[in-house]
Amino acid sequence: MADEHENTSAEEQALADEWASALAEAGDASQDDIDALLNQGPATPAAPPRAPLEEFGSSPKSPAGPAGMEGPNLDVILDIPVSISMEVGSTEISIRNLLQLNQGSVVELDRLAGEPLDVLVNGTLIAHGEVVVVNEKFGIRLTDVISPSERIKKLR
Repeated sequence: MADEHENTSAEEQALADEWASALAEAGDASQDDIDALLNQGPATPAAPPRAPLEEFGSSPKSPAGPAGMEGPNLDVILDIPVSISMEVGSTEISIRNLLQLNQGSVVELDRLAGEPLDVLVNGTLIAHGEVVVVNEKFGIRLTDVISPSERIKKLR
């Protein structure tokens, strides 16, 4: 048991020594050196220009790069999992009323019966839909899909 404590403290000491040497190396530059570099102006290498954010569905501006004839190559992101949820409605209640909820309680939502559901992907509205039953399971039939450009505008 004592050996484990000694090993841990030796490892911690080695890590602390590495950090101390790294901080010592980084601390060599004084504020005067930093100010001189900032005041040089055009002599310092310029940062690479930032590319403008392109809207989905627009054609690529240049053929060079990973984009193909149809647009950007989406193969790299197709297997990324996302959360999709269907929102029937929402409401705000006090914690007092929340604690009083039990089996059989009814919570009034902000939507009328028959209004379309919101379809959210990672919390972002992408479509509206209606509830359907398919093979004795609930499903959603999309009735209105938000355009990609509108979704991007809502993110900004």
